[in-house]
Amino acid sequence: MNKHNNISKDWWKESAVGIPKIITELPGPKSKVMHANTTKYMKGLSGQVKLFPICFEEGSGIMLKDVDGNKYLDFSSGIYVTSLGHCHPKISEAISYWAKKLMNAHDFTTPVKEKLMEKMAGILPGKLNCIQLYSDGTTAVEAAIRAARAITGKHEFISGYRDFHGKTQAAVSCAQMYRGENFSYGPTRAAGFYMVPRPDPYRPLWTKVNGSIDTDAYITFYENFLKEGTVGNVAAFVLEPAQGWAGSIFPPDDYFPKLKKLCEKYGILLYDDEVLAGMGRTGEWLTLNHWNVVPDIVTIGKSFGNGFPVAAMIVSEENGDALEKISASSSYGGNPMACAAALASIEVIEEEEILQNVRNVGAFFMKRLEKMKAEHPIIGDVKGKGFLLGIELVKDKKTKEPFEEAGKLVYQKAFRRGLAWIPAGHILRMSPPLIMDEKHAAMGLDIIEDSISEVEKEFGYV
Repeated sequence: MNKHNNISKDWWKESAVGIPKIITELPGPKSKVMHANTTKYMKGLSGQVKLFPICFEEGSGIMLKDVDGNKYLDFSSGIYVTSLGHCHPKISEAISYWAKKLMNAHDFTTPVKEKLMEKMAGILPGKLNCIQLYSDGTTAVEAAIRAARAITGKHEFISGYRDFHGKTQAAVSCAQMYRGENFSYGPTRAAGFYMVPRPDPYRPLWTKVNGSIDTDAYITFYENFLKEGTVGNVAAFVLEPAQGWAGSIFPPDDYFPKLKKLCEKYGILLYDDEVLAGMGRTGEWLTLNHWNVVPDIVTIGKSFGNGFPVAAMIVSEENGDALEKISASSSYGGNPMACAAALASIEVIEEEEILQNVRNVGAFFMKRLEKMKAEHPIIGDVKGKGFLLGIELVKDKKTKEPFEEAGKLVYQKAFRRGLAWIPAGHILRMSPPLIMDEKHAAMGLDIIEDSISEVEKEFGYV
């Protein structure tokens, strides 16, 4: 079926030669015209597009090309999506095969779905082997919330400050809804949804005598909140294992093991939303694997199909019957093209030893980022694991006041130097394709550091 089973791990390097290559002002003239024509009709664009309105037309591996012929080094992966490189030949061929053979058969079994189910059951921890497929992460999250209610007979949910889980009613009720002056997702949270602080080691709410973050204090607060802030009907804690939208924030290593014990004590499910952080981005199939914690429910998406819309919701074996109670299937979920994309993506991760590459190059990233932190007055903190990375910009390292203006300028200056990446206010987010080597990792960080240095000069820090 697939012509690319023996493809070289270096398939992407030829298209990476000479990047970044900027031949026009940015945005270029064609990009400006096409963007203007498009936005006559298309509204509600993301912040990164508003800051840098480029029109892209081609991608290969770690390279993106716009309509003006400018080539960029990709440090975004289409916002955590094309994690195995743009247009990976094996994945593109797998999608193409089924696009010409069978595009949709609702939720009937197909040969490629059978193989995908077996493959997924093999890579997921514990007894997480009851699976349903969807076309996007938000839909999977909504299904997971319905599954949690069916499993427990309870209706309340607790999520963490600054978590992000999607943009439909229940999913967005698990996330920050008020942003500045805009009620982006309001006007109100759905009934039965609550939020609690989650530990940010750089900005802790509770600390020990020695100044380090006090994870036990967070768990104690949760236990009190269960008694005082809910009606005692909590179905699940809904949490990202590491916060992506919030700026690549990782909790202390003891957080999830302690939270799992709290959930078990009160008969609450631990729902791990890995739509952004899963499928190898941090060097494990699931980021929660780093702490040896097996959730009761998990959702995966974004990079699951390396750009093709496919997501999954999985529950543990003992709770599989709940999926029969919630009308779990969907029109597009599990179509043959989606299954082929997901299966090929998993096979690429295995065949090209992607997890090991993420661990190795991820260590390189963090070593370099720590060095940058020591040398730059506006870098308050660096954070990350594997290829889920962030740089937090502050006006003063002692006060830790967020430096939003600098964040926007650094993002734009780096983009003009040929780095396609993600803004997050004062936290600069990086999510390079997982195939990237140290050479190109260093190249991207050089661009970012040069941009930070330039901004520091403009604001009088050096």
